Amino acid sequence: MDENTCKLLVKLAQEGQLSSLEKLISLGGSAEVQTVGSKHFGRSGDTLLHYAARKGHLDIMEYLITRIGTDVEVYNNDYKRPLHEAASMSHQACVSYLLREGAKVDSLKKADWTPLMMACTRRNLGVIRELLCHGADPALKNKDGWNSFHIACREGDPLVVQHLLVVAPDVWRAESKTRRTPLHTAAMHGCEEVVRILLERCGYAPGCTDSCGVTPFMDAVRNGHISVARLLLEKHQEGHTSTIKTLLELGADLHVRDKKGRTALHMACIGQHADTARTLLQLGLKDSEDACGTTAMQHARKPDVVRVFECGLPDPS
Repeated sequence: MDENTCKLLVKLAQEGQLSSLEKLISLGGSAEVQTVGSKHFGRSGDTLLHYAARKGHLDIMEYLITRIGTDVEVYNNDYKRPLHEAASMSHQACVSYLLREGAKVDSLKKADWTPLMMACTRRNLGVIRELLCHGADPALKNKDGWNSFHIACREGDPLVVQHLLVVAPDVWRAESKTRRTPLHTAAMHGCEEVVRILLERCGYAPGCTDSCGVTPFMDAVRNGHISVARLLLEKHQEGHTSTIKTLLELGADLHVRDKKGRTALHMACIGQHADTARTLLQLGLKDSEDACGTTAMQHARKPDVVRVFECGLPDPS
């Protein structure tokens, strides 16, 4: 099979031109038919089935599997199966077909990502439901310790998050290899509605920290998500009034420091978030030195952040 023929095969598969693809393959004779189904193309090592699944061409997928004999579990150089491709691009009909043809629902690609994890990056509830109905395990972790729920919380679709909690009520308990929870992930990415769901339906302890001593509140502050930070202060307190004092009075989350001695105010200034820094000062968090003797104010670079410390708000004491 020459280079031009290979390029044309890939083009036809990507464009969904089934009749032309059939004709080109048949011109090569029986030997061509036997080899084309398992042939890997380009640096990625994709097969024609990978290209068809990625583009959502169900008719070409059916042709390749039933007529050409392509293995439904064929994988490329990253160990991605056609199911990974279809799930990651939200092609529900293709996902359903591959599963009916025997594709393994929890197959692993490079870095241990499952099709369900890939689907959660696209926020397509239909595809996610299809995978779960065929036994996909949302608790499986990739090489970094993330499960599908971590990924869904990062993307911020409340319906997906709620559905995963219904199917697997304990899935929220997962921590990554650096002890980051789905709550950390949602807070870091400013997914306010997801944070609200997690606080209402899951049992996260106030002030839970990752391996670097960072709390979800600090994540929200550092990334300028002030509404999420306020929600963490207000709602997290409400769910634990029987075991802790009011967070706003005690300042448990407000004054927490990471392993480098940095407060939420340090994080806000490192990220150059003026509104966040102003709110923290108004809530009573005073500037102070971290473990290296650096104050939050010394991290201020943008003029509006510098002005926060020049407007007569509380200063270090």
